[in-house]
Amino acid sequence: MNTLCIIPARYASTRFPGKPLADIAGKPMIQHVYERACRALLPTDVLVATDSDVILKTVLAFGGQAVMTSANHPTGTDRLAEVASSRPDVDVIVNVQGDEPLIDPQVIDDLAAAFLHDEQLAMATVMTPLTIEEQRDANVVKVVTDLGGYALYFSRSLIPFPRHEARLPVYKHIGLYAYRRDFLLKFASLAPTPLEQTESLEQLRVLEHGYKIKVLLVDRAPVGVDTPEDLERVNQLILGGTL
Repeated sequence: MNTLCIIPARYASTRFPGKPLADIAGKPMIQHVYERACRALLPTDVLVATDSDVILKTVLAFGGQAVMTSANHPTGTDRLAEVASSRPDVDVIVNVQGDEPLIDPQVIDDLAAAFLHDEQLAMATVMTPLTIEEQRDANVVKVVTDLGGYALYFSRSLIPFPRHEARLPVYKHIGLYAYRRDFLLKFASLAPTPLEQTESLEQLRVLEHGYKIKVLLVDRAPVGVDTPEDLERVNQLILGGTL
């Protein structure tokens, strides 16, 4: 199985412009993401997909692989699909966010391995137990699954709601995805859906159109970088030798 790991990285960001180039322990963040993704064993290749000439040159300068993509893509999925459309040799694509400098390579392998064991699997993602503090945070996406481990729903609200004494753990969705190439191209061609637009969660488009998403459980979420405060936290973790 030919697996390609793609790291979408755009320069523009409402809260943190130029985020992929932010310095972490003497390296740009995109380099940390790239190097950790390269530690995964199952992907055949790792590639940065960007709309920025500066990011492209930065990746090439540290010896990474990168391609330019359109600056007009509304979502990261569309950017992935542009790359996938030119790679008919690829079977599975793993999408690693460009703001995950502490991504665990084993999680990438776990996602890729799911497709080895299930020829019908079209799409997979990851969840981890939710903390008490995160339960009411609308920026933290929650997920519930069926008994087979497939997503029933994703929401910014708390799901399931504990009407009585809580008997079920609550899970946080982690924005790491893997797709069969053909399904990724189909997904990108699907029209946006009402729930997707209401919750502002692109993965709901898959469920609303009747497709399934396998959700793998991992022990903990990676520390992502959404703000300068997150960047400082990651800097301290790396410089302090915590990771």
